[in-house]
Amino acid sequence: MIHTIMQLLFGCRHKRITRPITPVDKTRQSAQTYVACLDCGKQFNYDAIAMRVGPEISQARASGDAHFQTSV
Repeated sequence: MIHTIMQLLFGCRHKRITRPITPVDKTRQSAQTYVACLDCGKQFNYDAIAMRVGPEISQARASGDAHFQTSV
């Protein structure tokens, strides 16, 4: 409960993030590299050359890029 109150007051600091992820579809086309916060789930662009976390990815794009969805 205290953790929830602290999150509401101060927000997530995004200290625990995944390794950089670069989605690739069946045609071997890659998308933008990103990382995700393990605490809150937000996704951020990742610059692989500078090795830095960039701005947050909008929720519309984070929910699933139509280019990488597969059909059954």
